[in-house]
Amino acid sequence: MTKTATFGVLHLGTSFSVGYLLTGSVAIAGAITFVEPLVNTVLHYFFDKYWGHPRAVNLLARFNPVPALVPVRVPVRVPVRVRSDDRG
Repeated sequence: MTKTATFGVLHLGTSFSVGYLLTGSVAIAGAITFVEPLVNTVLHYFFDKYWGHPRAVNLLARFNPVPALVPVRVPVRVPVRVRSDDRG
């Protein structure tokens, strides 16, 4: 949790610094610092939700020059246990 919190503080500091360097305004940089993570969180929710969706996979496969980066669903086989009295 410490690493995550440290990264969050680093992200906010970087966001504020870049915003201030680009605009020269503390108010705008502050707004960017807090609005950007909110927008990013919402976008990440939808990104995560639709990442494995068949339409998204097909779309990525169609436009992706590197097929290895397209997520592939691999069927999972569950081993069947045979009881000792069923072996014949």
